[in-house]
Amino acid sequence: MAKNLVIVESPAKSKTIEKYLGKDYHVVSSKGHIRDLATTGKYGLGVDIENHFEPVYTFISGKKKLVSELKKQVKEADKVYLATDPDREGEAISWHLKEALEIKEKDYERVLFHEITHDKVLEAFKEPRKIDEDLVKSQETRRILDRIIGFRLSKLMQSKTGGTSAGRVQSVALKLIVDREREIQSFIPEEYWTITAIFPDFEAELFEYQKKKVEIKKEQEADEILSKLTRDYTLVNVEEKLKNKNSKPPFITSTLQQEAANKLGFPAKKTMSLAQKLYEGIDLGKETVGLITYMRTDSIRLSDEFVGATKNYIEKNYGKEYVGYQKQSKKTENIQDAHEAVRPTSILRTPDSVKSYLSHDELDLYQLIYYRSLASLMTAAKVNQTTVIFNNQDYLFKTTGQVLVFDGYLKVYQDYETSEEKVLPEFHQKVYQTEALEKKQHFTSPPARYKEASLIQEMEKLGIGRPSTYATIISNIRDRGYVEMEDKKFVPTPIGFEVTDKLQEFFSDIINVEYTANMENDLDKIASHEENNLKVLEEFYQKFEPILEKAFGEMEKKKPQETGEICPECGNPLVIRKGRYGEFTACSNYPECKYIKKEERTVKEIMECPICKVGKIVEKKTKKGKVFYGCNNYPKCKVATWDMPTGEICPNCGSLLIEKNKKVKCSNPECKFEK
Repeated sequence: MAKNLVIVESPAKSKTIEKYLGKDYHVVSSKGHIRDLATTGKYGLGVDIENHFEPVYTFISGKKKLVSELKKQVKEADKVYLATDPDREGEAISWHLKEALEIKEKDYERVLFHEITHDKVLEAFKEPRKIDEDLVKSQETRRILDRIIGFRLSKLMQSKTGGTSAGRVQSVALKLIVDREREIQSFIPEEYWTITAIFPDFEAELFEYQKKKVEIKKEQEADEILSKLTRDYTLVNVEEKLKNKNSKPPFITSTLQQEAANKLGFPAKKTMSLAQKLYEGIDLGKETVGLITYMRTDSIRLSDEFVGATKNYIEKNYGKEYVGYQKQSKKTENIQDAHEAVRPTSILRTPDSVKSYLSHDELDLYQLIYYRSLASLMTAAKVNQTTVIFNNQDYLFKTTGQVLVFDGYLKVYQDYETSEEKVLPEFHQKVYQTEALEKKQHFTSPPARYKEASLIQEMEKLGIGRPSTYATIISNIRDRGYVEMEDKKFVPTPIGFEVTDKLQEFFSDIINVEYTANMENDLDKIASHEENNLKVLEEFYQKFEPILEKAFGEMEKKKPQETGEICPECGNPLVIRKGRYGEFTACSNYPECKYIKKEERTVKEIMECPICKVGKIVEKKTKKGKVFYGCNNYPKCKVATWDMPTGEICPNCGSLLIEKNKKVKCSNPECKFEK
């Protein structure tokens, strides 16, 4: 056993790091969190509210064996390095590991990897520190708040509405979507008209009359203007301006999610999953290395080392005139500047050089990150913009054109940014004659529904949630059936409207943008030792609990839907009710009548059972509705698997063969047989 034990979160990361550290270090993985709040105590919160919100932690299901193994390895090691992710969540995981594995203060160090490369990993071990208790308190406070609000409001929604859950940030995000939909529903389009003069080589649009902006509401008004115009248009002014088009800063978490959605069509969840793989390490044949820096960050800062190397690269490959400068981060609320921006770990590791080692989607995301970082340190593109004004009876018409004079950062980023050129002719005459005049009817448009990218942008702008949680929030409101997607846009369902309206009826002071954003600020202040975590929790609970009790007592309960059938026992209507494991049909006269209709279940047979050769492999469901496959000859035959069986038996161990990830494998996890 190595003298030094390093604990990281990810198994993939552990292999990469162990190669860098050598034989004196053993790197193992906690596979994420090992503990979470229990579901015991008052309301099943796992939080002793009366005892200063003391949390009660329990091991996550399936982690006890792993914890036992880690405890054994800790006892055998001289030094333990806790190297979980470099953010609040990672800090909390390190703290839980220290507590659960009973690691003494003198026997551990905390190290942070902002990028998984050989040199940076070794550098991290030269600057160890102890666990930051304030960061841990901030994460713990967030978890307790989310547990209290989530559990208590979800229970309320389940008992009073057709909804299944509610949450501190989730419900605010849903409210944004519902409010936008109501704006669209109440929107009344307004008619307006435009007039365009068409010349042989260009077109000009009416915009001003006697120094006032022209607004044409009706066709009659357009016709009156047309009747006054002649064919002759006098050239008033030709103005040329050389304008800079600056590159955007490198990615932070939220802008990466937005741009990947807009340019690559990736949902936020997919973007974060791919970015995690690129960060943790890719096998490039001769080495395994992280291709990007840590992908959960609010900062656009780049290290001096990266800036210097990239400027040299730009000068060598594109010329000195393309070398730009680093964008400065604007210090605003909720910005954590501990990390750098999301960038490649080396500018020399071009997309082409790693192409053969990445999947198609991984390459697309890496290219986007690589070229955004490269472009951010290049000079602005230069555009020559021409504006030409014409006069006809005091009515002013305008045409504009632009020509790219110098491509600058667009040299590398043009695939991700449109830069349309519109070339105008030379203007030497004083008077120009039109070929035609065109009037067009238009109607104002309602505000657009949110897409993933625009919803993330809005949440970031309003300061609700954390960029690292946006993907989960969006998944939650979709999975709960609160929204549907139409043309990649969010449309609230009737249940989404109902849940939002019921919450606003009682919790408008808590489930709103301002309160949620202020809570994020409080969590940041806890992390920086500017605020007391217990004070934040107590102030919240004193406000929340009385409103909740009132809502349980006064919120009108949604009537269950009648089926049109009559109860055979008491003659009252049968209704559809919601239970723990889904919907069922029962008597509306409950609890006086406890009749429940037995539903006929159709069993889907898959094949004959190749193990017992008596029963059939059928599709079954767990109590929570998850599908699995098992033999209907149970309990005599105990064959069961989550994955689709092939009907064959493993030649090594005699277990069932299954199809998993497009491969045929043995269902026995101890057997490594694969076709």
